[in-house]
Amino acid sequence: MKLKDVLKEIPAVMEGASPDTEINGICYDSRKARPGDLFVAVRGYESDGHRFIPAARAAGCAAVLCQERPEEEGPWVCTPDSRLALALAARNFYGSPASEMQVVGITGTNGKTTTAVLVKQMLETCLGAKVGLVGSVCNMIGDEELHAEHTTPESSDLQALFRQMVDAGCRCCVMEVSSHSLVLHRVAGVEFAVGVFTNLSQDHLDFHGTMEEYAKAKAKLFRQCRQAAANMDDPWYSQVLGEAACPVLTYSATSDRAGLSARDIRLSADGVRFCALEESGLERVFLGLPGQFSVYNALAAIACGRLLGLSLRECAGALATARGAKGRVEPVPTDGDYNIFIDYAVTPDAMENVLTTLRGVTRGRLVILFGCGGDRDRKKRSLMGEIACRLADYVVVTSDNPRTEEPMAIIQEILAGMEKSRTPRKVIENRPEAIRWAIENHRPGDVILLCGKGHEDYQIIGKEKIHMDEREIVAQVLAERAAGGRGK
Repeated sequence: MKLKDVLKEIPAVMEGASPDTEINGICYDSRKARPGDLFVAVRGYESDGHRFIPAARAAGCAAVLCQERPEEEGPWVCTPDSRLALALAARNFYGSPASEMQVVGITGTNGKTTTAVLVKQMLETCLGAKVGLVGSVCNMIGDEELHAEHTTPESSDLQALFRQMVDAGCRCCVMEVSSHSLVLHRVAGVEFAVGVFTNLSQDHLDFHGTMEEYAKAKAKLFRQCRQAAANMDDPWYSQVLGEAACPVLTYSATSDRAGLSARDIRLSADGVRFCALEESGLERVFLGLPGQFSVYNALAAIACGRLLGLSLRECAGALATARGAKGRVEPVPTDGDYNIFIDYAVTPDAMENVLTTLRGVTRGRLVILFGCGGDRDRKKRSLMGEIACRLADYVVVTSDNPRTEEPMAIIQEILAGMEKSRTPRKVIENRPEAIRWAIENHRPGDVILLCGKGHEDYQIIGKEKIHMDEREIVAQVLAERAAGGRGK
């Protein structure tokens, strides 16, 4: 593709670059640069891509797109915002693949992953279509799983993934849209058939600064979609949807004013049951995932399905056979009269939801094991400590992706929220050892919640990502117990 076509709709000034230069690829990482690529120098939070322009040229890049004029000679192209330009250039290079699919974007603090999985399964069941998925657990092209590095990939990686999906026959794509991706233009140039707002609670304030800025970031999605589905019960609903540039279908589990509402809600250990009510009628719904939040996830999926032309009956029928996402209230086999669940909850609101859900199926003690991520929002640490002590019967505080912070320093901030509580607790910094201790000290009827890792199969210590899958740890402990080893 010629450079002038890659730069369509991008404000740019060329120096030493020919509009007819052939571009073979789009690259923002000089280590992955290939001859004929357009290298886009993006200013990041940890490094500045402009520093790597010489390396990109040495690798044979045909041209450089940047925000700041390099000291050396071109060919280069200057643009006011190279991060935005990266998204638009990638869209152009890959032939606007999102326009060849119905793309659903789901944003919110909690519920994105499960709702995305439910919508994917619903579309596959009702339309018989091949559906792509972009999310925090994995990316999928139909049934094929691909590794996911971020909740929402960098824009050029996302556009390349969209092209793979279209070429593989996907008619639809369901994706999680993070607040970071909206601020950093990762989904710029994508028109969403439906945008979904699940909820907003404290998270990522290390990035956004305030809840108001966090809400503004989420609101960006609803200025680039044709229709929207939104949780009217959430306190931030008005601020997130207030400037939506499209029609909005609201859903609610408490109000008759919503376009779609849940009535006669019944919660049980095997899932949720309710009547989905809209102006044209109602349908009974069953979703085999427990908890009040599962009602909201189901409503979000139904609202999305209705906006895409499915009937209420089709949506309800698809949910009856739907499966949940990995690491979301995921049961793990045990060796006795107790239960272990793995859940990703990394926010105060998510932790409160999952503990409240598991309380309803706990016959003995409700035990939570958790930590908080390093180099992330510190304000939520004491809040999560308070919630854990208030809603659980026993708390094990441990490490969770400490990154460049000292694990015990993070733990001390968590413990600050527990000072006024008498709930028994134990601190074990090493997470595998903490899991072992929780299993070896269980009582009949206990529920043990391993909280915060969910689908993740690693621990980030310093800058290094080390393999650590909680399912494997549990299985190893149980195997040793069965063999008469430690814990007997």
